[in-house]
Amino acid sequence: MKIAIKLILLTVIVVLAYFLWDSIDKPIRFEKQKDKRYNATIQKLKDIRTAELAYLAVHGKFTGDFDTLINFVKNDSIPLVKAIGSVPDTLTEKKALKLGIISRDTSYISTLDSLFSVEYQIDSLSVIPFSKGEKFTLSATILQIGSKVSETKLQVPVFEAKALNRIILKGLDNQLRINLDDEALKMDKYPGLKVGSLTTNINNAGNWE
Repeated sequence: MKIAIKLILLTVIVVLAYFLWDSIDKPIRFEKQKDKRYNATIQKLKDIRTAELAYLAVHGKFTGDFDTLINFVKNDSIPLVKAIGSVPDTLTEKKALKLGIISRDTSYISTLDSLFSVEYQIDSLSVIPFSKGEKFTLSATILQIGSKVSETKLQVPVFEAKALNRIILKGLDNQLRINLDDEALKMDKYPGLKVGSLTTNINNAGNWE
């Protein structure tokens, strides 16, 4: 009887010890996986920003359509201006160009080759890492910026690409993910990762920067 009681107590102690260890280790495991997924997602958002800035340089605006953006990177080209000569201290660049002291030679290079490596999988630009195929939300618009008393408005192209934590961290501990979202919302922050903004000109910054 005593042996049975001892075995039961030992089992209870082992189970309690496991739950204690798990309660300590679970947040640590979550943070490690979160950091891994965040790093991969941030890099993808940086790549989207790189592509969007190239698109802006050519078209004068951003695009909110991934098919358009990916097609641009795969099949379009961007100008490369080579400066020939130097501007004298006594002249502006415009005058030096007019006088023929300096010149600018413009050539065009493949957008894909100039922005990314040969092995880069551009067709997956829209896909959120670790999400099993789910895609970022991409949008673009033109902000009207100016004084309320002035009739002149400055038009600023902006874009936004984002992904919620519930997609980035899919498959990880759900309660810990909910806690992470709650913390972000309490601080009036986006519960996930995003680059750019449709409402404010933030110079295309990411919310991790």
